[in-house]
Amino acid sequence: MKDLKRDEILLLFDVDGTLTGPRMMITPEMEDFLYHTVLPRATLGLVSGSDLDKLFEQISRNRVQELDFVFPENGLVHIERGKEIGRQSLVTHLGEEKIQDFVNFNLHHLSTIKLPVKRGTFIEYRSGMINICPIGRNCTREERNAFAEYDKVHEVRKKMIEVLKKEFHDVDLTYSIGGQISFDVFPNGWDKSYCLKHVEGRKFKEIHFFGDKTNPGGNDHEIFADARTIGHTVSSPDDTKRILKELLGV
Repeated sequence: MKDLKRDEILLLFDVDGTLTGPRMMITPEMEDFLYHTVLPRATLGLVSGSDLDKLFEQISRNRVQELDFVFPENGLVHIERGKEIGRQSLVTHLGEEKIQDFVNFNLHHLSTIKLPVKRGTFIEYRSGMINICPIGRNCTREERNAFAEYDKVHEVRKKMIEVLKKEFHDVDLTYSIGGQISFDVFPNGWDKSYCLKHVEGRKFKEIHFFGDKTNPGGNDHEIFADARTIGHTVSSPDDTKRILKELLGV
């Protein structure tokens, strides 16, 4: 890989757990490495299930705009060099009636789940997906970490997905667990591999993807396993940095 030219190799990164800690800002050390060591040697892109505003909470707006590609919401929003090229619409695809049926069912089901704590913003509508958060996205970092450990034992998210799959078996939806506290719901095929549509025909000789949720059911799995990518499973930003150093020979 180190012998390839910059426009012949594309490196795509998940954000949470890959470039940053969960919902944390990128560290100055990782930012310096990414922008001063990696970016001059390869085409770079972010692929996140989050929307653009949430990305800016982890990597500054100016830094995000310096990247070649940014794919919020699994690539359903397509940005190149800071300019939006296009976006998909969930409401256009599913229709308002189905979306309301789905939201109403989730609100009712969430009211039946007892957790150590519950906060606010349990359902978040994005242009290309719906994010479901049993504990509520307004939880503190300590509550977030506690729920993540609780979920490992009690499988709150996994069990809720099983209920939804049964209830909405006739709707073409994919359920994907990412991060510590929530899961994403989107039409089949609108997973992170969707972003690869936007780089077809660019003549990249290699496309590498780095992510921490690469097992089946994780929100990095489809793009990680895609035949068009070389997938790398990482456990932390430091792990990502280690693999990049090996690949780039720096």
